Amino acid sequence: MTGDDDVLITGMAWSTALGSDLDQVWRALLAGTTGMIPVPSQHRLRNDHAAILSDLPMDLGPERRQHELGARALRAAVADAGLDLTDPGLQLVAGTSYGSHLDVPPERLDRWGIGLAAESGMARRPLLVNTACSAASDAILLGAALIAEGELDRCVVGGADVLTPAKRLGHSALGTMSPHALRAFDADHDGTILGEGAAFLVLERAGSARARSARVRGRVAGAGSANDAAGPTAPDPDGDTIVQAVTAALSTAGRGIDEVVVVNAHGSGTPVNDEAESRGLARTFPGETGPIVFATKGNFGHTLGATGALEAIAVLLALRDRRVPPIPGLRTVSPEFPLPVPTAATPLPDTGEVGLSITLGFGGFTTCLALEVPA
Repeated sequence: MTGDDDVLITGMAWSTALGSDLDQVWRALLAGTTGMIPVPSQHRLRNDHAAILSDLPMDLGPERRQHELGARALRAAVADAGLDLTDPGLQLVAGTSYGSHLDVPPERLDRWGIGLAAESGMARRPLLVNTACSAASDAILLGAALIAEGELDRCVVGGADVLTPAKRLGHSALGTMSPHALRAFDADHDGTILGEGAAFLVLERAGSARARSARVRGRVAGAGSANDAAGPTAPDPDGDTIVQAVTAALSTAGRGIDEVVVVNAHGSGTPVNDEAESRGLARTFPGETGPIVFATKGNFGHTLGATGALEAIAVLLALRDRRVPPIPGLRTVSPEFPLPVPTAATPLPDTGEVGLSITLGFGGFTTCLALEVPA
């Protein structure tokens, strides 16, 4: 039973390298399909593979591709909720990392989101979040908080991030791009591979959703965030912020660690991120058993500021179907990783109602969302 002030999810949609149909993409994840393909570059990179939307032409340019990417998922999520983008009560809360900004310096960093809302016919000025790879998770956290505190009845939250030459060069120069393949939590992990995508969810006060007999896809039961300020690109190796963010999310949800059945980890495949996440999860779930952990960046590529919304949807679908997809590229689980990970589509245990999505961002950002689905 939910109270009138609970934050329900009444719509969701994604645009990914594996497609845009919600259930078709989910089946591809369960099958272990990857969207990684060779993507030509004028520059020398550590890896020429990336996960891109094949129906979004590169010659549109980064700025227009960022807009189209976001607009598709935004329209689909609002339609999935049975709402209209011109609804005067609908607030957009959106995140990205850099979007097109590294390649096409804008007058303002928020121009992409303002244009997205305006061209979509939305009445309200958007709220925009830039917390690197946690941006979409923080957009969801912010939207849920605004509803919980009585500021909004409904909002559409998520993120979009487009692949650009500057991002590929940047991760190549940083050494965070794998020269081989993305293998999250594998003993041979050596970096990430970039992708692009967008995902949005419609959040709605339970009383509002009931009043219009909206379909309920899930609930944002809790959220938590933390920042370690350890450095510009590497997280605190002890995983302190993971412990703090998960603890805060479960506390606001009124749930315990024994009620968590599945976790979508950040799983970027970089050794420093994977090791920090391993330590943080080991400290958070210290018992002999714990939730199943999966990761989707080997399917979608690392979509940076969009990844939190994509992964929140994946958690909701895992809870809905009581199944988790395999981690692509995982061959030999790193000996330090503390929890069960799937190498094939795997049923969830019958017990446990809570799913977590954890994202780590440059700058020390860590965010955890606690999600549930209707019984």
